[in-house]
Amino acid sequence: MSLAARSRLGDRECPQGAPGVQQEEQAMNSMARRMFELVEPIGVIPYSADEPNEAMFALGFTNYWDTYFAGRAAPLGLAAAEVVDALFYNFAPGEVARHIPKVWRTTTPEAAIAARQKGCVKALRRILGDRVDTPAFARAAELLIKAATSAPFEGRPMYAALRAIPVPDDVVARLFHAGSLLREHRGDGHIAALMTEGVGGLEAHVLFALGMDMPAEKFGRIHHLPAAQLAAVIDGMRDRGLIGDDGWLSEPGRAVRQRVEALTDDLAARPYQSLEPDELDELMATLEPLATLLLAAQ
Repeated sequence: MSLAARSRLGDRECPQGAPGVQQEEQAMNSMARRMFELVEPIGVIPYSADEPNEAMFALGFTNYWDTYFAGRAAPLGLAAAEVVDALFYNFAPGEVARHIPKVWRTTTPEAAIAARQKGCVKALRRILGDRVDTPAFARAAELLIKAATSAPFEGRPMYAALRAIPVPDDVVARLFHAGSLLREHRGDGHIAALMTEGVGGLEAHVLFALGMDMPAEKFGRIHHLPAAQLAAVIDGMRDRGLIGDDGWLSEPGRAVRQRVEALTDDLAARPYQSLEPDELDELMATLEPLATLLLAAQ
């Protein structure tokens, strides 16, 4: 039986916690994790390729972080820095306010959305070549859009904002848009999982870094923080028993990380329930070589 067929959730006839339900939930988590692995290389194109940055620089920006905040926050419109900070969750105090609302003196949210999409389409076409002109690619884009636009958006602000943008007509743009929707959908769920475990935004970076056996001070998203500020974050996690005296995750810390990842996967599964098992198998089979190419190009 295929992974998609095994992962398909049926009616929950068993009591919560019964073996049948646990097995189905584990299968769904496994499917959601695999789809994350296949879709994430599409969703990170704005940050992993040159063309999106070049398209944003053409609007008048001169540094990467201005392009990041303008591109990602654009679906929110002219939202205040406090709103963007809350929704992005994992930036240090004051970081968002250095860019929002300043970026809107350079361009508009509508222009930023268009430029970002244009750059990402150009990057995808370069990396994937003539594969984007095949019937299989068009079919994958349609299936991914079907999944990406099927989930409820209540309680998922970044996903909801992106859902308000019309689905583009161009097949490559449709694939990128679907990947972005699914990335923000998963991100909203990930924040919920972090908050459930009481893990703050900067703490999430420390948890992730140490989980990869990387010192927090070396992790790209927080290595620039003042030493005292980062030390305070780590000390707070140590006081809660998440980090041991050796500076690495304790057993409770590893357990928290595992629960966060499991809940994130669980909350990310809903879009794929809109696909039939054979559709999910077809989508996975088409995305696998595309993901390999995109990862190799990073």
